[in-house]
Amino acid sequence: MQTLRSRLLLPFLAIAALVGATGPAVQADKRPNVVIILADDVALMDFGAYGGEARTPNIDMLAGRGALFTHYRASPLCSPSRAMLLTGMDAHLTGVATIPEVLPKEQRGQPGYKMALEPGVLTLADRLRAQGYRTVMAGKWHMGEAADEMPQAHGFDRSFALAASGADNWDDRSYMPYYKDAPWFEDGVETSLPEDFYSSRFIVDTAIEYLAETDPAKPFFAYLPFQAIHIPVQAPQEFIDRYKGRYDRGWEALREERHRKAQALGLIPQGAPLAALAPGHRAWESLTDEDRALYAARMEVNAAMLEAMDFHIGRLIAHLKAKGAYDNTIFIVSSDNGPEPSRGDDSAVISLFHRLAGYHVGADNMGGPGSWGFIGPEWAAAAATPGAWFKFYATEGGIRVPLIMAGPGIAPQRVTSPAMITDVAPTVLDWLEIDPKLAKGKPMTGRSLLPVLSGAAESAYGPGEARAVEVSGNSALYLGDYKITRSVPPVGDGIWRLYNLARDPGETTDLSASEPVVMQRLLAEYSAYAKRVGVLEMPEGYDSFVQVTRNTGARLLNNYPWLYGVLGGILLMFAAVIWLAVRLVRALLRRRRTAQ
Repeated sequence: MQTLRSRLLLPFLAIAALVGATGPAVQADKRPNVVIILADDVALMDFGAYGGEARTPNIDMLAGRGALFTHYRASPLCSPSRAMLLTGMDAHLTGVATIPEVLPKEQRGQPGYKMALEPGVLTLADRLRAQGYRTVMAGKWHMGEAADEMPQAHGFDRSFALAASGADNWDDRSYMPYYKDAPWFEDGVETSLPEDFYSSRFIVDTAIEYLAETDPAKPFFAYLPFQAIHIPVQAPQEFIDRYKGRYDRGWEALREERHRKAQALGLIPQGAPLAALAPGHRAWESLTDEDRALYAARMEVNAAMLEAMDFHIGRLIAHLKAKGAYDNTIFIVSSDNGPEPSRGDDSAVISLFHRLAGYHVGADNMGGPGSWGFIGPEWAAAAATPGAWFKFYATEGGIRVPLIMAGPGIAPQRVTSPAMITDVAPTVLDWLEIDPKLAKGKPMTGRSLLPVLSGAAESAYGPGEARAVEVSGNSALYLGDYKITRSVPPVGDGIWRLYNLARDPGETTDLSASEPVVMQRLLAEYSAYAKRVGVLEMPEGYDSFVQVTRNTGARLLNNYPWLYGVLGGILLMFAAVIWLAVRLVRALLRRRRTAQ
């Protein structure tokens, strides 16, 4: 019986013979190329192929010629998802169990919590380069901040990588007070950005440039982790203009619209209840007219930023077609987690940073240079529909995200069986017929999805096999139709809950009291998972918002030492006021005693 690879090679050998010397350059090594496109904070239904409002024709085209996954889960935060995507291992086994911004001091430096890929952890780039692939990446890394933790130390021949969780999309500057600047590295050397910079365009330009500079006779692996649509949400005006008025009806209307679409598209069962809302949700009508216009405009920029990313992905596709490489390229498109709920208008620390960095959150030049765009928790909840909640939490809105796989040998199809972000790397290796045991790194924990894609299996997981994720106390475990989940403060309460996702994909009805046997089974499975991968318990009273504020405050003072003088002056003035008040009270008491 022919292998998948041997079946795929025949047509490409024939094409090469027909094209001959007169056609575009065709790589000598006929093994498929691999392109992984990772969007940032994109919800399950954000791409057009999944029913979203943004125009994403290039991503939709890939979905139409390949596999569109509907029950794929990532982690609730970016760094762990990126580590799992590139290594095929649970994040706790990679050294990137969470993100440094929310890391408590009790976990710093512990195994699995080094905040950089640990020794023995191999990336896809490591494995593919060892098999003769050229390897390039451009975009957000966020798996270590030191020069020797950048992509060139993990298998990439060429790389232009952002060490931070995000950065400005127009300028060479930080987007939050945790980072003093935007730490971009080229091949491990800290560098700066060109003046004519927009993140999505630059990422594609750089990838194309690197491919031109590397050996064209070899197949390539290109990793493009975009900044879209992470905060600050920014986009060229020509894209923003296309969405004028699209979101004027508000987040409740979008939430209901996506819920209806999800049922029509078969993402959830007909009649499934609308997803649960996180505490603190504001009603659209409770906002002033001015704020409603402002928030609608922010969502317009969000859609525009997504379309701009897709536009530049289209440029990469056109380039590969011109080079004769497109048909022999595996494309994987995904997101690292659900939509971002953070606001930029409700924090004194963020407001101080905006003044220091020259940002604004107002309507002027919305989405342009200097604009610090965001959508906030209500739009995030609407975008995350049909899932509950959003990024940071292991609710469905935080971890159920899109996955598209297209390439030679994969028929157009919809995949409804479960898949995890750890499954991507082993699937690529299986697709390329590379045995992961050939490399001497730590073993992968993910499963190959190729048997599902080829029709040889209905699922990569057996009916009794559990799947789990955990990031900073926010946890989920799946077993059959059931899921348990736990969310930490400030939005969560740390209590485990049980849901039947086949009936209740929006996690509206907790079954822990009515089905205690199932609950205990899943809790036992989670306990075994946590022990197996080395999950550390969160400190007593842990609150992710308090922790990120504490960590950010410390970094802010470190980044801007002169603030110590300002704070010292404020404290001195406060002490002087207290001293004067005490003196005044004592004088009044003496006068009263004298009068008596």
